[in-house]
Amino acid sequence: MRDTRRARMSLGMLLAAALVLMTVDHRAGANSPLSPLRGAGAELFGAAENFGSGLVRPVGHFFETMAAAPDAQRRIDVLRAENQRLRRDLTAQALDREHSVELKRLLNVAGVAGYRLVTAQVIARRGTPGFEEAVQLDVGSADGVRSEMTVLNGDGLVGRVVQVGTSTSTVVLLSDPASAAGARLEGSNEIGLVHGIGQNGRLLRFRLLDSSAQIVPGRRIVSFGSQRGAPYVAGVPIGVVEHVEATPGELTRIAYARPYADLTALDVVGVVVQAPRRNPRDAVLPIVPRGKTPREDASRERAEASGEAEGEP
Repeated sequence: MRDTRRARMSLGMLLAAALVLMTVDHRAGANSPLSPLRGAGAELFGAAENFGSGLVRPVGHFFETMAAAPDAQRRIDVLRAENQRLRRDLTAQALDREHSVELKRLLNVAGVAGYRLVTAQVIARRGTPGFEEAVQLDVGSADGVRSEMTVLNGDGLVGRVVQVGTSTSTVVLLSDPASAAGARLEGSNEIGLVHGIGQNGRLLRFRLLDSSAQIVPGRRIVSFGSQRGAPYVAGVPIGVVEHVEATPGELTRIAYARPYADLTALDVVGVVVQAPRRNPRDAVLPIVPRGKTPREDASRERAEASGEAEGEP
């Protein structure tokens, strides 16, 4: 549209008319003849405003959400870290209870038999030259540990020390095929040798030197003891006979026993740094109530010890 004199005059007249109408409307107030027109305009522009707000509001919420996303992610990360810490605390408490149970049972064995112990924890399962099954302890020469010392836990015989460092030591397990320990049948002087046969420590081979000696499943075996208590002290529970091999005409009898100590899940153990003055014989073996097998009694004692530890403050 060209800027002509007629156009400028038309625009001026329209502005003058608008001013007149606004003045009349203002002075007339509620009785203004322009009230219907004003109401229609309000409805028209209100509807347009509501429509525009409906379009703009989701967009605004989107940008608000995007702006708050980093803070929300940080809160989520904080909550996840807190959950992980709580899980670790619960796991540590459960381990502490288990350690307390094992340590209590180990010290009870030492008190009954008169063993002087250095308590230790298994920190690794490792092989060592000449042996297949061995574990590493967190004690060494600085703690009074020497080579060829007996190692046991609250259940029974574990093995013997073969290597010693300043703060660590290596123990060959009784289940290792190269291990051998003198053993005796409970309640008798019948002796033999216990050998490891591998199989993850599930069974031990007991070779009884007297082929005429009576041996049946359920009989229990304890360590016979070595001279001066090295490498094995006397009286440590070894295991329970599960089955006896038929060996007609042989000079020895062979039986297979399940070890008392779980040699696949060792944790708290004790190194015997001083043997007792007197042979404890069968004193460390658990008492077997009438009608129960030795294995059932051992399971009952473990359950009772665990209950007592959980009840302690």
